Amino acid sequence: MLYALICTDKPNSLPLRKANRPDHLAYLESLGETLVFAGPFTEPDGATMNGSLIVVEADSLEAARTIGAGDPFARAGIFATVDIRPWLWTINNPDEEE
Repeated sequence: MLYALICTDKPNSLPLRKANRPDHLAYLESLGETLVFAGPFTEPDGATMNGSLIVVEADSLEAARTIGAGDPFARAGIFATVDIRPWLWTINNPDEEE
């Protein structure tokens, strides 16, 4: 099952985000095929990061929570909220036959 981790940063956490970003990216890369896709949310300027969208393949909601809790951003306390929701990739899913 796919799970979307919708993470919103705490106010004024951009310096902490930038400091932890190399570890965060390394963690995501370490997930291998478990990671479907990921990227930051931004302010309207399109550059200032303020959250994350991470989609993972996991056996259960609890497994997705464990993945989220292992993220260096989560461990550093950057996120104000993390909403983890089961997700069905319906449109433009590269695994679906045309």
